Amino acid sequence: MKHAVISGGAGGLGRALAAQLQAEGWAVALLDLSTEGLDASPARLPLACDLTDPASLSAAMDRVAKWSGGAVDLAIYNAGVTQIGAFDATDAESHRRVFEINYFAAVEMARALLAPVRAAGGTHLAISSVAGFSPLYHRTAYAASKHALEGFFASLRSEERAQGVHVAIAAPSFVATNIGNDQRGADGIARPGSAADGVDYMTPDQAAVEILRGLERHRDFIPVGRVARLAWRINRLSPRLFQRLMERNIGGS
Repeated sequence: MKHAVISGGAGGLGRALAAQLQAEGWAVALLDLSTEGLDASPARLPLACDLTDPASLSAAMDRVAKWSGGAVDLAIYNAGVTQIGAFDATDAESHRRVFEINYFAAVEMARALLAPVRAAGGTHLAISSVAGFSPLYHRTAYAASKHALEGFFASLRSEERAQGVHVAIAAPSFVATNIGNDQRGADGIARPGSAADGVDYMTPDQAAVEILRGLERHRDFIPVGRVARLAWRINRLSPRLFQRLMERNIGGS
């Protein structure tokens, strides 16, 4: 049986990825701040974990090591938040908080899983965003954190190839996971998939199908959804045109 570890696994895209992997016979460990509603079974290990807390992450990784026998076939770095609002309305502390969750938590989880993924000859899969390769209006901290995430995992790919490990990045467009339930704080930090200004939303199940299909094809970079694929092409051909189109569609000038 193959083993996958998914952060942000209790809901939305993480839960959809887990369900599809389980349907294919995988065992999945699901890490999230709360795992309420997730029952444990031989093929599912829910783990309550704050990825930004070193002690909590270490304890979760110890549980994963025992559960998987020390070999992890797929590590999915899916946990994250967004921050919606103009840069001049946010502060440095909230900017750092977005990075702690979206970037540093994934980096430290990858550090803990280097040996288990190498043991399986497995895959690291980072869930980025269209904002990881392009600008996104009113999302300065979010876009910066996703750019950093892509830079880290694309660079890690070169190091881990010699270990027989694949490193992939998936960049979905807008995935409707928390519409109407953003739980946004005064600092603009909100649950992922909760923005009301997105375009051409995908369901978590639709996004999961595309991501796992890209993995089956051993792709390094997987733009997920029609908008993501179009954005990738336009931004590569003409960043200025992309920026104008993005501003027009996401609420800018």
